[in-house]
Amino acid sequence: QVQLVESGGGLVQPGGSLRLSCAASRSIDIFNVMGWHRQTPGKERELVAAITRGGTTNYADSVKGRFTISRDNAENTVYLQMNTLQSEDTAVYYCKAEISPFGYWGQGTQVTVSS
Repeated sequence: QVQLVESGGGLVQPGGSLRLSCAASRSIDIFNVMGWHRQTPGKERELVAAITRGGTTNYADSVKGRFTISRDNAENTVYLQMNTLQSEDTAVYYCKAEISPFGYWGQGTQVTVSS
């Protein structure tokens, strides 16, 4: 069983930046996809950004141009750089690792954007 630990969340002013980290307990290059999802009360969990073993990335339309997903295989860590944050970005952000037929989730980290 893989363990995923997110960090880097917090309270930030609109227009500010945060970088989230997802540290895995084993090599992340075994996973088909690593990604970030987010969820707010009353809404379904949604994909924010994902990266494959081959380096292909995918972003939700709402964050394109503002968020960047990256990975450091040597550190077993995936990052989400979030710039120009808006109040609509407020959510719990979850890291996910996928290898068929399994999927693993972290506990989540809270991001709050408010003045």
